[in-house]
Amino acid sequence: MGQVHHGSATTTAAVRRAIQHSQESLRALAKRYGINPKTVAKWKGRPDTADRRTGPKAPLSTVLSIEEEAIIVAFRRHTLLPLDDCLYALQATIPHLTRSSLHRCFQRHGISRLPDTEGDKPKRSKFKTYPIGYFHIDIAEVCTEMGRLYLFVAIDRTSKFAFVQLHEKATRRVAGDFLRALATAVPYRIHTVLTDNGTHFTDPAGNGWTPEEIKAMRADGVQFRCHSFELACADLDIEHRLTKPRHPWTNGQVERMNRTIKEATVKHFYYETHDQLRQHLADFVAAYNFARRLKTLRGLTPYEFICQQWEKEPSRFMQNPHHQILGLNI
Repeated sequence: MGQVHHGSATTTAAVRRAIQHSQESLRALAKRYGINPKTVAKWKGRPDTADRRTGPKAPLSTVLSIEEEAIIVAFRRHTLLPLDDCLYALQATIPHLTRSSLHRCFQRHGISRLPDTEGDKPKRSKFKTYPIGYFHIDIAEVCTEMGRLYLFVAIDRTSKFAFVQLHEKATRRVAGDFLRALATAVPYRIHTVLTDNGTHFTDPAGNGWTPEEIKAMRADGVQFRCHSFELACADLDIEHRLTKPRHPWTNGQVERMNRTIKEATVKHFYYETHDQLRQHLADFVAAYNFARRLKTLRGLTPYEFICQQWEKEPSRFMQNPHHQILGLNI
């Protein structure tokens, strides 16, 4: 096959060789081949006939400075985080950093691919997709100098919006009140909640009334006695689902949120009073909902995702979520 030249080439390999071996003047050669004398001079001075690579000899970023590239390379080599996680972590230091410029920087320095780890990676099954309003709920224990508290946690499967409360007791009535507070806190309708089979949420023996049965008995005017959490589900028209016994991973999203909250609070800080823990917990959850960008949400915060869903499916909302933004609503 013949040599492939770039699209703007005015000479072939044969013409280039003829120019290099000719003793004629630049003007005479330019007139013979119908090209510019500068082109003749260029090929006269080259030892071969191959096109050279265009662009800078040492590729440099037009967006990032040398110091910023050094920060990015050091961060990648030290943490071995994926591209998106590096982007979210570094944008606070380098605000003009984009995903494409970060990827090109990794490629220039030969660190665009993370090293392979030994062993086969387990297959991770994905949660079934649901519309916004499907909450996982669980209870955990935390401690301060004053004693033990019960941490009620709820997280939306789709938007990852989290809602927490601290209580000194974990009774059925407190669990029901927590669900009502959750329904008031979120701007959209809750259609399903998933809990374990604990006594706080249901009758473990399976003898209690379901929300559907409670609504039917109310419609018929029948007197009944039921679980407080199931009553709250019936009042709010929420479907209550239970995890399979001895299968805590079914409710894994809220279990992981419990661990995240504990790692950010009681496992790293000492609290003399319950109020100190309540204040720190409220600050952490607010930062998580309104400022933490999540990879599963394609770089959005839970609040930004909720606002995006408001534009797509406003029928699922009871109020405009923009009214819940932190700060002054002017």
